[in-house]
Amino acid sequence: MIHRHLAHQAFTLAAIDDVIGRGTRRDWSELRRAVLRDRRLLEKVLHVCGAHVQDPYAQRYHFWKHYAERHLA
Repeated sequence: MIHRHLAHQAFTLAAIDDVIGRGTRRDWSELRRAVLRDRRLLEKVLHVCGAHVQDPYAQRYHFWKHYAERHLA
């Protein structure tokens, strides 16, 4: 996914937020593969999701928060 407002394709906090919030299924698959290769990205996913989970309708962020927690356990 070409991230809006980003000049690179690294999984920074902004890129992860963009993938979760606006990404397609293909983008999510890419993020999933990345977190399976580098578990440190799971901490970034939790950080990004933490800013959105107070909204009960932000289901994408709730999904990724639970996914990251499960894989860090």
